[in-house]
Amino acid sequence: MKMPQNIGPVHFIGIGGIGMSGIAEVLQTQGYTVQGSDASDSANVARLRGKGIKVFVGHHEDNLGDAEVVVVSSAIKPGNPELVAARVRVLPVVRRAEMLAELMRFKSAIAVGGTHGKTTTTSLIAALLEAGHRDPTVINGGIINAYGTNARMGDGDWMVVEADESDGTFVKLPADVAVVTNIDPEHLDHYGTFDRAKEAFRLFVENVPFYGFAVMCIDHPEVQRLVGLIADRRIITYGFNPQADVRFHNVRPEGGSSRFSVILQNRHKAENAEILDLVLPMPGQHNVSNATAAIAVAAALGIEAEDIRQGLATFSGVKRRFTHTGSWNGVDIFDDYGHHPVEIASVLKAARSAAKGKVIAIVQPHRYTRLHSLFDDFCTCFNDADTVIVAPVYEAGETPIEGVDRDSLANGIRARGHRNVLVTNGPSDLAKLVAAEAAEGDYVMCLGAGSITYWAYALPGELADLKRA
Repeated sequence: MKMPQNIGPVHFIGIGGIGMSGIAEVLQTQGYTVQGSDASDSANVARLRGKGIKVFVGHHEDNLGDAEVVVVSSAIKPGNPELVAARVRVLPVVRRAEMLAELMRFKSAIAVGGTHGKTTTTSLIAALLEAGHRDPTVINGGIINAYGTNARMGDGDWMVVEADESDGTFVKLPADVAVVTNIDPEHLDHYGTFDRAKEAFRLFVENVPFYGFAVMCIDHPEVQRLVGLIADRRIITYGFNPQADVRFHNVRPEGGSSRFSVILQNRHKAENAEILDLVLPMPGQHNVSNATAAIAVAAALGIEAEDIRQGLATFSGVKRRFTHTGSWNGVDIFDDYGHHPVEIASVLKAARSAAKGKVIAIVQPHRYTRLHSLFDDFCTCFNDADTVIVAPVYEAGETPIEGVDRDSLANGIRARGHRNVLVTNGPSDLAKLVAAEAAEGDYVMCLGAGSITYWAYALPGELADLKRA
């Protein structure tokens, strides 16, 4: 049964969040009455208002109005006045993933999971489906540059969604195709142990129906292990691994782009297919891997090689994924969402392959719990940066943990052998630090999931102002 149209007004608490906003936008496009609230104004809030969705700034019980259904994310605290009022009125309170699951029932669905690379891979699959004239619906965890939004309503049969594993609810998504990019220790505040997180990914894959399939990266040891546990579902593997069903090879960096080829190996036939000299307008082998996941999905859905080639070549990327924010004296500044050690290492490796000069990393650690649980990994993920500038931890509502802060991370990176580690208080002194370190041809990488994105966009102008002063 599909969700009926007569469920009444749907109220989203925290509607401006990147995950919530896309669901709200598609739900409204489907003809449902949607409204919501958020703690503050934002670009997402402005975009939703532009779509005709009523959004309140601030949380108050009166915001519910005549809502009949309330949608919440895991970020909403139990004491939120709107949530309390919904409980008093005995309204259905729906988790974000549950509402996403209802939307997925309207289409054949592809869900992209993994600790890293979900947003880019979701966007790439959408691009290839568009190039193959499938006109997909898309709900993503980041702003897709081609759309200017994180959601798109298409008329085709397929929907592509990002499957957020942070609170475990992704196991409820009714996907016909599941993609797993990698599995690393993350969100252990929810799962408790890495083993429980790995078990959630197993359930995510096993939820695929017998007529569907899973696309899994066997370059990653935990994903390869998981492949061996799946006995009764069709699996398509991908990666650089020679045993992969869809294998990328001959990767050549070309400035900010990557050129590579893909072999599609058929397990049941002697002949293989190959797509030569593909161009992806993104640097880094991790992005080539993400593109190969998209190719594996597209090929399995019957999209032609030339459409795949065109879709990759014209891919315009995702906001906050290696996003160029400006230049100063031949120095290029980038904004990237990378906030896990594996992500940071991959981004810096890509920067190293593309930059003509040095790589300068500015990192704003995101959450005390993450820095604490992955401290050793954070101390060793900056090897491809010539200079590391460490900012104070972005708290994200957490209580500080003693001994887990900016200075402890900086000291830890130095103790593991890094030659040039600095600290910053934030925007007040950042431009001066960068100006003293950077030269023509250098890349400055601003890394983190917090407010550092605003620093990245302000930095080119602040550097120019220093010179004028």
